[in-house]
Amino acid sequence: MDLSDITKAKQGDKESLAKLLKENYTFILKYVWKMCGNEQTAYDVTQETLIKAVQKIQQYKEKSSFSTWLIQIATHTYLDMNRKQKRTTKLQQLEKDRMKQGSHSSITHEEWYDVQEALWKLEDQYRIPIVLKHYYGYEYDEISSLIKVKTGTLKSRVHYGLEKLRKELNHDD
Repeated sequence: MDLSDITKAKQGDKESLAKLLKENYTFILKYVWKMCGNEQTAYDVTQETLIKAVQKIQQYKEKSSFSTWLIQIATHTYLDMNRKQKRTTKLQQLEKDRMKQGSHSSITHEEWYDVQEALWKLEDQYRIPIVLKHYYGYEYDEISSLIKVKTGTLKSRVHYGLEKLRKELNHDD
């Protein structure tokens, strides 16, 4: 790989960027596979890494090799994916524990479907913050950073979104 491919890629040459990514694909896949020990996760992380590389090619600095830059992206992508998976697993375990206790507040499969339907009817600006906050347990400042919205605006959207959900669910009664 010569420096001209990197320069061309940073200038918007899609063929040069494709060439760089193709040359490094197997290297990154093998690295991620060794890091995580799971074939499907390795493919998922590698794919996400290449997408991020395309989106962030302008941020690449020639101080390190292109493959080192890709390793950095892959490592962060894997760690982020792991963090999200741990949150999801923790929430699933909490729900299983709650269901095992036979709590009176547990909902039926039909009620759960109704909630999902109502949630899907919400506009993205309300649904996404509600899902991130109440399903995945993100804090408001984390969500704000993820979706690039001020924390106050985000809190309002969650509030109004929950109000819309309540109205939708009560309307069906």
